[in-house]
Amino acid sequence: MTKPRPGSVDVLGFRYLGAHEVEELADLWGALHQQHTMTSPHLEDIISSVGLDESWRRRRAQYKAWLADPETMAILAEHDGDLAGYAMVTIRESSQGSWDRGERIAVVQTFAIDPEYTGTGVGSKLLEEIRGQLASMGVRDIEFSALATASEDIDFLEREGFRPFVTTMVCRVDGFGAHD
Repeated sequence: MTKPRPGSVDVLGFRYLGAHEVEELADLWGALHQQHTMTSPHLEDIISSVGLDESWRRRRAQYKAWLADPETMAILAEHDGDLAGYAMVTIRESSQGSWDRGERIAVVQTFAIDPEYTGTGVGSKLLEEIRGQLASMGVRDIEFSALATASEDIDFLEREGFRPFVTTMVCRVDGFGAHD
């Protein structure tokens, strides 16, 4: 029996996780992995997908490595005892090129919302928590990647004030040549 889908979530708790707690994120990562697989079939010929177990093994190792930096944040959003979503946010030095983006930039490495909580405000509240923490650290800019075909994710980010900045293109090294 499944739980009824929550309406708007008014009260949400946040927990900051350490490297020893990343296993709690496995199911939410699994839902995100499935979403990535479903929304990007156009990439199958250039990016080899991996199974869920291998994907989680790799991501868990990356999370543990990122969390060795004390400024990295793993924020778990909870609602009535349910894991509603999480974000993994790293901080990197700004390369100070053509734009003044401050000395450090936040990078949202993962932003996963339980599908049962889609459209309930969990994502906005989690992003608000991230912004508050980053502001207290003196970080001005946030980078947030979304799959090009994930139009709902892109729409969410634009509603939250994000704007397109860099488009990342991918190709196999032995891919197509010039088409003059």
